[in-house]
Amino acid sequence: MNNITIGQYIPGDSVIHRADPRTKIILSLVFMVVIFLLNSFWTFLAVTAFIILSVEISGVPLKYTLRGLKPLLLIIVFTAVVNVFTTIGTPVSDVVPLKYVTWEGLILAAKLATRLALIIISGSLLTFTTTPILLTDGIEKLLNPFKRIGIPAHELAMMMSIALRFIPTLLEETDKIMKAQAARGADFDTGNLVQRAKSFVPVLVPLFVSAFRRADELATAMEARCYRGGTGRTRMRQLRFTAADLAVSLTTFLIFSTVLILQLF
Repeated sequence: MNNITIGQYIPGDSVIHRADPRTKIILSLVFMVVIFLLNSFWTFLAVTAFIILSVEISGVPLKYTLRGLKPLLLIIVFTAVVNVFTTIGTPVSDVVPLKYVTWEGLILAAKLATRLALIIISGSLLTFTTTPILLTDGIEKLLNPFKRIGIPAHELAMMMSIALRFIPTLLEETDKIMKAQAARGADFDTGNLVQRAKSFVPVLVPLFVSAFRRADELATAMEARCYRGGTGRTRMRQLRFTAADLAVSLTTFLIFSTVLILQLF
């Protein structure tokens, strides 16, 4: 539970913290596209070095960032194993267990695992350096042009930010319920996979009840503060592009352009 770091904000005064949330959201989306265009060892190495450097500049502990990979490690490993045994190519060995493993599959699995890890780290870095309020404002500003076709930009941004904000809260609630159940004799660690899954049923029921209760309390609090959607709302802090945005954007696009040129030549 403690390894799930998405949705948490770490205060800081780095150039990444000071950048406009719209800049960080756009660059994160561009990065996700670029990472799937990479195919060579040197380009992966360059992008990995760039991500590590970005984490160091932000002031967020690297160990804390990498800890967010642990909950998804099973998915990454499973995806890599599937690619290892399903990719057609040159077998690694004539021995029966290794006969179905190909060099092409190993390379593809390594690339896919690296892509997933880099995307998770970049997404975590976005939430680490952006407060939920600024993230909401940034998403809403980016969705404003779609209001012309009837898309409720403010409501969508509000829902996404609330969902991100309550991930740590729900995880904390889950941990409390599991400890309370364990104190009453519940066992979550022994048995096979089916038995361990069944042992979580007593946790899910009170968790859903708690989640609905929190949602109802949040709705009541918003109504008590006269919240009626995005129409006519004002903000104490207006989003403005600054020198930090220019520095972050130019550096990122320069590195991405260099990496794509290396990919081509």
